[in-house]
Amino acid sequence: MKTRTFIDQVDVIVRSGKGGDGAATFRREALVAFGGPDGGDGGRGGDVVLRASTHVNSLIALYYDPKLFAEDGVPGSGKRCYGRRGKDLVVDVPCGTLVTDCATGLLVADIVSPGQRVVVATGGAGGYGNVHFKSSVNQAPTEHTPGGPAEERRLHLELKTIADAGLLGFPNAGKSSLLTALSSATPKIASYPFTTLNPIVGTIEYDDFAQVRMADVPGIIEGASRGVGLGIDFLRHLERARVLVYVIDMAGTDNRKPWDDYRILAAEIADFNTELPERPFLVVANKMDQAAARRNLKRFVAETGVTPIVLSCKPTLKNLREYADLKDYDGEVGLGAFKAALRGIVNPKPRAHQHLDAAPPPLHEMPDTTGDEIPAEALKFATFLKLDAPKKKRHPSRGNIH
Repeated sequence: MKTRTFIDQVDVIVRSGKGGDGAATFRREALVAFGGPDGGDGGRGGDVVLRASTHVNSLIALYYDPKLFAEDGVPGSGKRCYGRRGKDLVVDVPCGTLVTDCATGLLVADIVSPGQRVVVATGGAGGYGNVHFKSSVNQAPTEHTPGGPAEERRLHLELKTIADAGLLGFPNAGKSSLLTALSSATPKIASYPFTTLNPIVGTIEYDDFAQVRMADVPGIIEGASRGVGLGIDFLRHLERARVLVYVIDMAGTDNRKPWDDYRILAAEIADFNTELPERPFLVVANKMDQAAARRNLKRFVAETGVTPIVLSCKPTLKNLREYADLKDYDGEVGLGAFKAALRGIVNPKPRAHQHLDAAPPPLHEMPDTTGDEIPAEALKFATFLKLDAPKKKRHPSRGNIH
């Protein structure tokens, strides 16, 4: 039996741990004068924590197990024995998860950074034992306090994929092929529509190790905003994208007209979110290795007034401009041109220089390193090294041992 493999919305019930009760006991021991109260405190209840993880890309685990209950604190006991604290329940969720309170509709957290932790239910405080209530006028107190109550709430979790660029297009426009050609992602590719059923994210890497994350969402068709096809539910995964990429099947597969496809896509996106059309965008004319695409290109430019980046995802095609006779075309041509245009908008920082406060010095100033010893000044040009001074170790007697 087939089961779901991707979930981007789920309701969960979270409940923290109840605090342990304080104890009301008295010491009765031989050779101990007077004895007295010795009831210990109860332990604090555990928290429910949501933690952003790059190793999780779906909320499917919470779909099948939506009850998130932390451990209760242990009650206190005699001999001033304090109860153990309840264990926290830490749940990994994908980066880009929105957490909303179902009762109030208020946003609880927006979990975006890897390793970010958000406490969504705080454990109850431990109760006080009767040892806290003794005094000169109350030498045998029986008072003690119960543990704090658990916090329980119903939350709605919604995943909005974090990507720098988002691919938009009709089914069979070649979005998955484009993602495969530019990254190491392996989405399903076939000659029938709706092969992509859930968002796929790939990473485009440049020569200086700068990276751009690009998301491929299921194809949308006319009337998607009214629920036709797969609808536009998956467009929520593009709401965080900094640039939108319209992938147009310029060959007109399935008797479609590329200029009409572009208008329909723009209209459906505007119906979904009026803010999305105002973002930077690129238009890509795909499948330019086909003769029909070359015939449709001129009319597309005339009908829409947009000069797209023309390309083909065929790995064996080396020179598209010469193959498709695009010598007189004014726009950009090829996968390399698309990568350069995408980088110009996103402007990712080279990973080799992320730890530097200033730009690396120019290479022509690097001293000679051909001798037996490398000069110390040459190490400034090794941007992949972190040359910060190591932190001094603290002496054990100065508080680093607890």
